[in-house]
Amino acid sequence: MELYQGDLPVKEIFSKWLDEHQTSNYGAFVPFVGIIRDEDGIEALSFDIYEPILQSWFDKWQKKAKERGAVIKMAHAVGDVPLHTTSYMSAIFSPKRRVALEMIDEFVEDFKANAPIWKYDVINGKRVYAQDRSTPMSGSGLLGESL
Repeated sequence: MELYQGDLPVKEIFSKWLDEHQTSNYGAFVPFVGIIRDEDGIEALSFDIYEPILQSWFDKWQKKAKERGAVIKMAHAVGDVPLHTTSYMSAIFSPKRRVALEMIDEFVEDFKANAPIWKYDVINGKRVYAQDRSTPMSGSGLLGESL
């Protein structure tokens, strides 16, 4: 799990991940890249992350992946990410494509629902909590309530 201030250097991260697993004998590398769309008058998105909970969530996924002979990689932006740049990327390396294809879908969906990351729209230079596109975290108390 890697966190970056601002938008992600996609090519650099993918290159590093590929280099790390070049000789690992995985037959599949399935990536996912999340790009900030120009919609609703936003200038950017901004992200706050509670790293200890995110690390715990990610560690559970690494254990699931290991049980299936796979490895999960993930990078996310902290702070402001301009339009048409990348805020999130992940990838699965596995011996067989079916495992990687299934796991990337499961991982990305669970990430969207359960990762402790709070998203804000940046409009006129101000951060506005994106409540309509946020999912309350189970057990998060005030963090899961309307802000």
